[in-house]
Amino acid sequence: MYSWKNIIGHLKTIINHKIIVAKLLCSCHLYYQALMHDMSKFSWIELKTGFKYYQGFRSPIEQEREIKGYSPGWLHHKGRNKHHWEYWLDNSNYGLKPLVIPKQYLVEMFCDRVAASKNYLKDKYNDQQPLQYFLANKEKITLHPKSEELLTKLLTMLAEQGLANTINYIRSDILENK
Repeated sequence: MYSWKNIIGHLKTIINHKIIVAKLLCSCHLYYQALMHDMSKFSWIELKTGFKYYQGFRSPIEQEREIKGYSPGWLHHKGRNKHHWEYWLDNSNYGLKPLVIPKQYLVEMFCDRVAASKNYLKDKYNDQQPLQYFLANKEKITLHPKSEELLTKLLTMLAEQGLANTINYIRSDILENK
């Protein structure tokens, strides 16, 4: 049912992603989050999505959505990982309400976006790409204005000043020497 090429390729992709995110989170002094980032990707519901729809240049979830119209793996993932904006949506009597994302999870979201860009773009990666991806998809994202402002600021700083300066800013000003 699943090819070995897809199984090995998907496992390499998610492990490499976890390593990149872990390095970034450790540089921000978020050690527990570095260890726990995306652990749900090793659950069967998420693994089988990756094994079946792996392509190597984008998330398997995208292809599953194109084929099925939704992704059970994604529904599982977003509900268990606080670094995804979808986790912070509340469906109240007044409709969908975005909540302010706590700083440590917004920083993890930033690190996740950088790592995804590095993982999929490989040698073609540059520090402008996470911002470009965010801006190209901004209309599809429902963030609280305060969270959107901070994420945009971090991605813009990355694009203009580089990763080292952005990490220093995160440690000193966002997480306050955490």
